[in-house]
Amino acid sequence: MTVLRLIHGTAALVAAASLALTLWNGLADRGDALAFGVLIAVGELTRWSDAQARQAAPLGAAGSLSYALLGADAGRPSQHDAAQVVTVVLVAALLGAVPHIWSGTAPTVDHLARRVLTVGFAAVCFQPLYNRGFFASWDGSAYALLLLTVLALTSLCGAVLAAALAHCRTGWPFGPLLREELRGLLGIGSAVCATGAVMALAVAVAGLWALPVFCLPLLLVQVSVRRYAAIRATYRQTIVSLARATEIAGCTPAGHAHRVAALGLAVGRDLGLTGPELTVLEYAALMHDIGQLSLVDPVPAGATAALPAAEQRRIALLGGAVVRQTGVDPGVAVVVERQADPCPEQPLAARIVRAVNAYEEKSRDAGPEGPLRALEDLRLGTSGDYAPEVVESLARVLAQPWAVRERLPARRTGLSDPAPGWVTHG
Repeated sequence: MTVLRLIHGTAALVAAASLALTLWNGLADRGDALAFGVLIAVGELTRWSDAQARQAAPLGAAGSLSYALLGADAGRPSQHDAAQVVTVVLVAALLGAVPHIWSGTAPTVDHLARRVLTVGFAAVCFQPLYNRGFFASWDGSAYALLLLTVLALTSLCGAVLAAALAHCRTGWPFGPLLREELRGLLGIGSAVCATGAVMALAVAVAGLWALPVFCLPLLLVQVSVRRYAAIRATYRQTIVSLARATEIAGCTPAGHAHRVAALGLAVGRDLGLTGPELTVLEYAALMHDIGQLSLVDPVPAGATAALPAAEQRRIALLGGAVVRQTGVDPGVAVVVERQADPCPEQPLAARIVRAVNAYEEKSRDAGPEGPLRALEDLRLGTSGDYAPEVVESLARVLAQPWAVRERLPARRTGLSDPAPGWVTHG
C-alpha cells in the first residue's frame, strides 16, 4: 500500500500545485479551455469499467492528451501552460465523474490519479519547450513525429501506473499486469494516441471546429468496443449456464465449478498468465466436470480427484468432446481433456485446473482443518500427480487475507457467482 499512497500523494500534489498556479496566473485562452473541458467531461461521462475493474474513457483520454499537446488554435499560438492543462483536465474529469461517484458503479480515485499524472507528464514534456519557441523551426512531419513520440512515452507511463495501481489493489504480480497493459496499447490505446495527436494538429490549423469532427471516429470505436464487451459478457454467461448443468443434474455440489474457476484464475494470475490465457483457464475450470453428464452412475459428490487415473481420463475425454460441440475456443477443450493426464505432459492451465479442483474437493465440508489437510495432501502428491509450482502458487493465494474472507461466504451460501475478491477475466 506504500506505492498506492505514493501514487495518490504525488497526483494530489501535482493537482494542488497546478490549481494554485492557475489561480495565481489566471486562465489563458478560455475558449480553448472550455472546449477541451467539455470534451473531456463528456468522455468521462461515457466511461465504463471492464471485468478487471480497468477504467476505460477513450474519448476523455484523447481530449486530455490533445489539450496537453495543443500548441496553437487556428494558427494563433496558445498561451496556456502545463499547470493550466492539469487544472482543466482535473476539473473536467471530476465533473464527468460525478454520476459515477454518485452511483458507485466505478472506482474513481485511481482513475483520476492516473489521468492527472499522465496528462501532467505529457504537458511538462511539451508545453514549456513550445512556449519558448523551441519547435518554431520544425516542419510538419518533424512536429507530428514529436507529438507521436510524446504520446508514446505518455502511454508507457500510463501503462506502468495502471499496472502499479492494479498490483497494489489486487496483489497480483506486477510483471504480468504490465504486459497486459502494454498489450492493451496495441488496441484502443493506439486509437486514443492517434486521435489525440490528430486533434492537436487539426485545432492548430482549423481551430476548435476540428474537435467534434475528429473525435467522431473515436466515439464510433468506443461504441463498437462496448458492444463487443457486451457480446463477450453474453458469451461468458452462456458458458456459466452450461457449467451449471452438472449442478442441476446433481453431479456436483452447488457452486463447485465457480469456486474452482475463481481460485484457478487467482492461481493463474500468480503464475503470470494474462489475457486470452486466463480466459481459456476460466472457461476450462467452469466446464471441467461437464464430462460427468455422460456417466450412467454419478460420482458421489462429484469428487473425481479420488477416482482411479483411468476413470479420471475417461471423464476428462468425455468432457472435452462435449466442450468441442459448444463452439468454444479449442484450447478450452484441450485443457478439459488433459486435466487428468500425467502432470509432466499437461499444459499449465490443465495443471492449475487439476490442482485447484482436487483442493476444492478435498477441503469441501471437511471442517476447520479441511483446507490445511487438502493443501498438505496436494504437497504430498507433487511427486507425480500435481505440479509443485502450481501447489505452491495455490498456497500463496490461500495465504492472502482476502482468500479466506471472500471465499467462505460463497461456499457457505452456495452462490452461483464467483467470490467478489476473485475478479474474473472474461
